[in-house]
Amino acid sequence: MARSRGPAAGTAALLLLSVAQLGTGLKCVCQLCTNNTCETGADGACWNSVMLIDGKEEAVKSCLSPSEMKGQVFCYSSWNVSKRNCCFTDFCNNETLHLYPERPPGPPGWSKLELAAVLLVLLCLLCVGTLLGVCMAHTKRCRRGHSHKHDAEDPADDQSLMSPSKCLKDLIFDMSTSGSGSGLPLLVQRTIARTIVLQQIVGKGRFGEVWRGKWRGEDVAVKIFSSRDERSWFREAEVYQTILLRHENILGFIAADNKDNGSWTQLWLVSEYHEHGSLFDYLNRYTVSVDAMVLLALSIASGLAHLHMEIIGTQGKPAIAHRDLKSKNILVKKNGTAAIADLGLAVKHDSVSNNVDIPSNHRVGTKRYMAPEILDETIDMSNFELFKRADMYSLGLVFWELARRCSVRGIYEDYQLPFYDMVPSDPSIEEMRRVVCDQKLRPNIPNQWQSCEALRVMGKIMRECWYANGAARLTALRVKKTVSQVAVVPDVKD
Repeated sequence: MARSRGPAAGTAALLLLSVAQLGTGLKCVCQLCTNNTCETGADGACWNSVMLIDGKEEAVKSCLSPSEMKGQVFCYSSWNVSKRNCCFTDFCNNETLHLYPERPPGPPGWSKLELAAVLLVLLCLLCVGTLLGVCMAHTKRCRRGHSHKHDAEDPADDQSLMSPSKCLKDLIFDMSTSGSGSGLPLLVQRTIARTIVLQQIVGKGRFGEVWRGKWRGEDVAVKIFSSRDERSWFREAEVYQTILLRHENILGFIAADNKDNGSWTQLWLVSEYHEHGSLFDYLNRYTVSVDAMVLLALSIASGLAHLHMEIIGTQGKPAIAHRDLKSKNILVKKNGTAAIADLGLAVKHDSVSNNVDIPSNHRVGTKRYMAPEILDETIDMSNFELFKRADMYSLGLVFWELARRCSVRGIYEDYQLPFYDMVPSDPSIEEMRRVVCDQKLRPNIPNQWQSCEALRVMGKIMRECWYANGAARLTALRVKKTVSQVAVVPDVKD
C-alpha cells in the first residue's frame, strides 16, 4: 500500500509547486532585460517565439503579463511565419525554437536541391529494380531450360554443349549431370549425328548394320536401322533416354537421328564405341583369366541390376527388363568391364499405375536364350516381375558362355553357344521348347569347375538362375552381391 501512494504523492507535490509558482509570478529569460531576466505578475507566463523576418529566423524571449495572457493570442503559432510558445515554470523559455523542422502536414515546398536529390534517388531505385527484374527473369529461364533440357532446343545451351573444346566424355558427363539426366537436346543430337563420318562396318544383324564412325577425331558406334525397323529404332532411342538410366555398365547413348536422302530413310542410333566388340566376339577370340571372368560377370550383373531397379522420386527411373539378354548384346570395354546394349525390346514398368509398357514391334527375343515360361507361353504379360525373372534365366546362360572360356592352369574349353549340343544352329521355338520345357535340360557344368572357387560360385549361380520356376531364381542384385564376394584364388585346389 505504501508503494502505491508514491506516484500520487509526487504528482500532488508537483501541482502544489506549480500553484505556488503561479501565485508568486515566474522568472523568465528576457533578451532585452537587465541580467537577461524578467519576472511576471501572478497568472503570467514565460514567452518564447521565433519569426521569419527577411528570410531569417528571429527569436524573442520575454515575460507575458496576465492581461496579455487573457486572449492567448501571443501563444498561437502561424506555420511558416512564426512560432510561439507559452510556458509556466521558471526559465522554461530558455530554449531556442526553430521554424522549419516542424512543418504542418500537407504538400511541402521543395527546394530545387531537394527536388533534384529526390529525383536522383527515384532514378537509382528504378535502375536497381530493372536490373533485379532482368536477373530474376534470366535465372528463371535458365532453371526452366535445365529442367527441360531433354526437350528444349535453346541455341545458347546447344552452343555451350557443342563448343569445340567438348569431347565425348564431356558430352556424356553433361548428359548425366545436367537437367533430368535423360540425354542431350534433340538439336544437339542431330548436329552430332550429321557431323559423323562413317569409317567401316563392324557388324550386321536383323535390325541393320553397325558402323564405326568418327566425330571430332573420336570413335563412335553408329547403329543404322532399316526403315522397316523404325519401331525398334524409336523404342531403343526412347529407352536409352529414360531418366537416370545412364550407368557405367549400360552402353552410353549419344544421339538418335533420322536421315532422309530423298530415296530412302536411314535411322541412326549413335553410342560409345568399344573396340573389343560384343562378348560373343571377345570370347570367340580370347580366353579370360579368373580375375577377368569375375570382373566381366560382376559388371554384367551390375548393369542388369541397375536396369531392373526402380528409383522413386520426381527425377526417378522406372524399372526396366531387357528381354533379349545374350552375349551378342553385351559389349566388352577397354578396361575389361562390360556394358549391356540393345534395348529395343525392353519393357518399362510404371509402379504407380502398375502398367507394363511393352514395345509394339514385330521382333521377339532370341529363341536360344528364352526362359521356359516364354517358350511355353505361360508367362503373364501383365506381370512385370516375370520379365525380370526371364532376364535372370538368360543371364545364367551368358555366365555359362563366359565361364567356359576361363583359363585355369592353361585348361579351358572352346567357345560354344548355350545348348550347342542339343539344338541346331538356328533353332525354332518348338525345338527349344522340347529341350528346355519338356526334357528340362540345361547346359552342362563341368566337374573340374569345383576345383576353382570362382568357377564353383559361377556354376552355383547358373543353376539358381535356370530354375523352371521363375520365383525361385536369383535376382540381379543378389547375383551382383554374390559375385562381388568371390575371393579370387590364383590357383586351383589340390
